Amino acid sequence: MIAVEDLIALVRNYNPKTNEALIRAAYDYGLALHEGQFRQSGEPYFTHPVAVAAILTEQRLDDATIVTALLHDTIEDTKASYAEVAERFGTEIADLVDGVTKLTNLQLSSSETQQAENFRKLFMAMSKDLRVILVKLADRLHNMRTIKAMRPEKQAKKARETMDIFAPLAGRMGMQWMREELEDLAFKVLNPEGRASIMRRFITLQKETGDVIHRITSDMRAELEKAGVEAQVFGRAKKPYSIWRKMEEKEMGFSRLSDIYGFRVITLSEEDCYRALGVIHQRWRAVPGRFKDYISQPKSNGYRSIHTTVSGRDGKRVEVQIRTRQMHDVAETGVAAHWSYRDGVRTQNPFAVDPAKWIAGLSEQFDAEEDHHEFLEAVKLEMYSDQVFCFTPKGDVVKLPRGATPIDFAYAIHTRIGNACVGAKIDAMRVPLWTRIKNGQSVEIITAQGQIPQATWLEIATTGKAKAAIRRALREVDRGRFIKLGHELARSAFEHLGKKATDKVLDTAARHLRLDGRDEVLARLGSAELSAREVVRSVYPDLTPDQTDEIDTKRAVIGLSPEQNFDRARCCQPLPGERIVGITLRGKGVVVHAIDCEALATYEDQPDRWLDVHWHSGKHPPIHTATLNLTIGNDAGVLGRICTLIGEQKANISDLQFVDRKPDFYRLLIEVDLRDAEHLHSVISALEAESDVAAVERFRDPSRAGASNS
Repeated sequence: MIAVEDLIALVRNYNPKTNEALIRAAYDYGLALHEGQFRQSGEPYFTHPVAVAAILTEQRLDDATIVTALLHDTIEDTKASYAEVAERFGTEIADLVDGVTKLTNLQLSSSETQQAENFRKLFMAMSKDLRVILVKLADRLHNMRTIKAMRPEKQAKKARETMDIFAPLAGRMGMQWMREELEDLAFKVLNPEGRASIMRRFITLQKETGDVIHRITSDMRAELEKAGVEAQVFGRAKKPYSIWRKMEEKEMGFSRLSDIYGFRVITLSEEDCYRALGVIHQRWRAVPGRFKDYISQPKSNGYRSIHTTVSGRDGKRVEVQIRTRQMHDVAETGVAAHWSYRDGVRTQNPFAVDPAKWIAGLSEQFDAEEDHHEFLEAVKLEMYSDQVFCFTPKGDVVKLPRGATPIDFAYAIHTRIGNACVGAKIDAMRVPLWTRIKNGQSVEIITAQGQIPQATWLEIATTGKAKAAIRRALREVDRGRFIKLGHELARSAFEHLGKKATDKVLDTAARHLRLDGRDEVLARLGSAELSAREVVRSVYPDLTPDQTDEIDTKRAVIGLSPEQNFDRARCCQPLPGERIVGITLRGKGVVVHAIDCEALATYEDQPDRWLDVHWHSGKHPPIHTATLNLTIGNDAGVLGRICTLIGEQKANISDLQFVDRKPDFYRLLIEVDLRDAEHLHSVISALEAESDVAAVERFRDPSRAGASNS
């Protein structure tokens, strides 16, 4: 364990004016409170808070953050209280410790709805004081470094949580070194074989090519010195997870990857950055499409650097980042640079972003999301995204995530522009709306009065803001129809539990789901943005246990012996939720029929072949086929709308057959893959609400009694 004097020395290295007495008092207080507590590795528990504090000294953080690290587990794991910490160390530190405690108690890997709510709390904590997240990230980093002491299942859970939440969050905050280490530590747990294979190939490559990093670093230094550019040059191999991800994204083997080495050039001035770029491009061939100038167009977290990729005579590519020392400090510590100290004073780094403005900008778009799923989608889209910079026709810069389309661009300008979009031009050429925008392109949006968003735009848009705006517009267009359909779905779902979907019940659901009234609940229910189960569970949680895991298809029917397999009868196509009976067939296992299937009459005089079976209760996968008999109007676009409507109900069409064609009407059979009987009811209700559907009913074919369908 790091001794208190050693910890103070680490702080004094960058802050000679540190309050040594405060750090010593916090150290002694934490050590006393954690006395007798041990980590799973057997070490005294206090080794962990001290290690977290040491990690934060690497970012040259202020005394309050270091003290918070030493005390961050006291309120949660010891007899200490907020009041006692405040009395001893002040309200600032007590608030920070309390904030870290609340974050620790968030179960970020729980169900989607809870996870979205916890993300909201996480951003709320960030908005109060970003140092809470800095301590939490350092806490997670030390836990990942010592994860081997945990049980395997706990290791997997923590590693997945780290990969999904904490590593992207560190990256979004500009702390790239921490993101890379967190990812690599999680990768080591989640895919040890994959990481080991990358390491083995690295060793083989080094034997074949020698010390590439030393050779290229020396060449770059020589070229820069010859041109009179004073700079430091550092090289390194990329982390195993970074290489693995690139292999997965590009679908290529290790031997075909070229840019597995990265180099940094640290100059004295911004002017020297561009001079260094010219020197490097003169000596090595630049790779087209791999140049990014984040100095003239910084990232929202304050990151500034020039990125370029060059290739030598052997065809090997290397990535080069060029920046000044101040830019490098921000690149290393990101938003944390705001609190960094150097020589006893708060660093006045002109490139450090104001944390309050940064978190306000990040939170603004999330606050607009009313729905849990949409909020979670928006958070993950933004946290995982890299950025491209494009221009309006007037020359204004618009920042978008990589992979963004003109639709994202239109909504980034204004929701009204997005809703009225009918086309786009990129660099003065007309392009489809699904075109991916590249860095430096000029984008012009073509609008028209009366235009409304199309449902297909949801597949084209990539930003959370655009997707949310499109959904809102689509809800308004079909709101009346969706409310009517939602009424029917709610009535059926509540009656299934012996309850009624009264106005009071629906108002309660709206309040619990944080939606604007009962009509909003019904509209989202009708548009399949909310499930009937979610609505019912919001009012009667005890009657609808949360079942997030899908039922194994092999265990979907209860009442069979271990060696028996079953198939669904094709004649009646029974669905989970319906009463069923099993019929044993020689050499064919068991065929499950609906209790009212006409084909069962064949087996009335063979009672020994009947089995008392029933469906496993819970969430079934959408693989159970049912056939619908539809009569629809013979007009342009009707069949497309029918297929879209079925898709909106999260059902898949597996087959479609026209049975009768008339001048005014078509009759057709559509096979749909469903979860259960409730899902079938939702699809039929949605189709009945469509004005171009004259009739819809479930179709069963007694002539297929001999067939089965699993």
